[in-house]
Amino acid sequence: MISILVVDDDAHIRELIELYLSMEGYKVVQAADGNEASGLMEAHSFQLAIIDIMMPGKDGWELCREIRERYAMPVLMVTAKGESEDRVKGFQLGTDDYVVKPFDLRELILRVKVILRRSQVNETGLASVGGVKLDTRTMEAVWNGVTVTLPLKEFQLLFKLASSPGQVFSREQLISDIWGIEFDGSDRTIDTHVKKLRKKFAGDPPPFEITSIRGLGYRLTGTADD
Repeated sequence: MISILVVDDDAHIRELIELYLSMEGYKVVQAADGNEASGLMEAHSFQLAIIDIMMPGKDGWELCREIRERYAMPVLMVTAKGESEDRVKGFQLGTDDYVVKPFDLRELILRVKVILRRSQVNETGLASVGGVKLDTRTMEAVWNGVTVTLPLKEFQLLFKLASSPGQVFSREQLISDIWGIEFDGSDRTIDTHVKKLRKKFAGDPPPFEITSIRGLGYRLTGTADD
């Protein structure tokens, strides 16, 4: 079962979010502030964090930064502020999506489902190519028995490409599926992440090749036996 951490200092909002998420079959764990959330993340595994920005003590910005540094899980930010600079700051910190209070809980559920789908979080989220095994449940990439540490977006990009070897994905499609349609950065972000993946999985031969298709996008093919 997919487990979601909901962090908000408003108990009423936490209860409402848990009610709607539970009706969709998700397991929900609540935290009243960032410090409590940090403790829960050390003790439990979550596939998504829904975080309020304005909280006493450790606020949502600080908590989001901590998640990006230590955990491989997507983040949905919830805030009463709607200024564009807050949205930009959230995406710069690695937020996967952003909703503004007051929000429609049905919209929140749809956004949760989109994030989880982009993250390839499911009960059988496995992919394998060229001896590299990917598991979305643990967000781990294992190559010849050795775990290769990947930031969340690199893992998601590799999983997306490895799940459909030989298929060409445009930069726009990869940005939309992994970063979200509201991503404000350049589509050259994909190029940077591809370069990092090539470097981390360099070999003679490498386990796979990520090929740039001029004018189209990227395609992954395996080059070693599984």
